[in-house]
Amino acid sequence: MTEASFIPKNYSNSLKEGNITWQSPSNIALVKYWGKHGEQLPLNPSISFTLDASKTITELKFQLKEDPSNIFDFEVYFDGNKSEDFRSKIEIFFDRAEIYLPFLKKYRFEIHTSNTFPHSSGIASSASGMSALALCLTSIEKQLLSDSTDKDFIEKASFIARLGSGSACRSIEGDLIVWGKHSNIEGSSDLFGIKYPYRVHKTFKNYQDTILLVDRSEKRVSSTVGHNLMNNHPFAKARFQQANDNISKLKNVFKTGDLKSFIAIVENEALTLHGLMMSSMPNFILMKPNTLKIISGIRKFRRETGSNLCFTLDAGANVHVLYPTIEKDAVLKFIKNELVAYCQDGQYICDRIGYGAKKM
Repeated sequence: MTEASFIPKNYSNSLKEGNITWQSPSNIALVKYWGKHGEQLPLNPSISFTLDASKTITELKFQLKEDPSNIFDFEVYFDGNKSEDFRSKIEIFFDRAEIYLPFLKKYRFEIHTSNTFPHSSGIASSASGMSALALCLTSIEKQLLSDSTDKDFIEKASFIARLGSGSACRSIEGDLIVWGKHSNIEGSSDLFGIKYPYRVHKTFKNYQDTILLVDRSEKRVSSTVGHNLMNNHPFAKARFQQANDNISKLKNVFKTGDLKSFIAIVENEALTLHGLMMSSMPNFILMKPNTLKIISGIRKFRRETGSNLCFTLDAGANVHVLYPTIEKDAVLKFIKNELVAYCQDGQYICDRIGYGAKKM
C-alpha cells in the first residue's frame, strides 16, 4: 500500500451540511517514535498503550460553500474561545491532507474542541486532537462515498491523523497500537497505525496509567523541533536500531506477561528519549527537578516492596506511572502519600488502557 491508495475516486454522493462529533484519546508510547522524514513518516517504529480518560472531544460543523473558492475556510474554537494558534496548525494539516480529502476547500468548517487534560504539556494533546479532527473529516468522506468499508475508514482516519501529528495515528484504535514498519510485526506500516496483531497476556489487560502533572505549562520546545534534530543526531542510527530491537523484545514480554522485562524496556525507552534531547545540537531539557524526584521515588518503592510499577515519559516533564490493575490500591496510596507533593498544585490524572476513539 502507498500514499496514492488513499486518494479517493470521484465521490458518488452529495452532502450540503451537517455536524459530526468524535472523542479521541491520547496515547502513551512504550517504544518511542523520535525522528521523522518525508511527510510525517517515522524514522523508527513505535508501540503505544491507548489511554481512556485523557481525550479530546471535537465537534465539526460543515456547510457547502455557495461560491467555490481556493482557500481553506474554517474557524477553530478551543474551550469555547477562538484560537489563532490552532488555526495555523490546522492550515498546515489541511494543506497536507487536501490531496487525500479533496472536498476540504468545498466546505466551510467550524471546529469546536476541548481536552480533558492540559494542552501542550507532554500528554500527547496533538495526538488526541488531530485524531479527533481526522475522524470527523473521514466521517464526512464516508458519507460522500458509497463503497467505504469499516477497515477502509479506520486505515484512512489513521493515515489522515498522521499528517497532523505523527503519534495521532496511534489514537484511532486500542489497546496496543504499532506504528512504523517492523520486520517482526505483520501488517505494520509507516503510513498508519495498526492494532497489535498477536496474543497479549492477561497481565497487560486493563493496565493502569496515573499521570503526574509536574508542569502544566506549554513545552518550551515543540515535539516537531525535537524530531527534526534527529536528522543530524550523532546517535540516530544506534537509536533507530534500539527501537526496533525493543519492539522485538516486547513481543515475548506481551506473550508471557514478563513484567520485569517490561519495566526494563519501558523505562529505558523513556530515558533514551530524553537523553536524545539532551545530546542533540542544539540540546534541550524538558524534565524538571520534580520529574527526577518522582523517578527516584518510584524506583525506591519498587526496591522496597517488589511492586511492578514503572515510569515512562513523553516529550515533557510529566510522569506516567504504569502498573497492573491488581496493584492499583497500593500504588495509588503510594502516589498520594509520596509523589503528589511533586505535582503542580497536587494534580494528577488516574487513567487506564482504552480501546480507541468513539463517535458521539
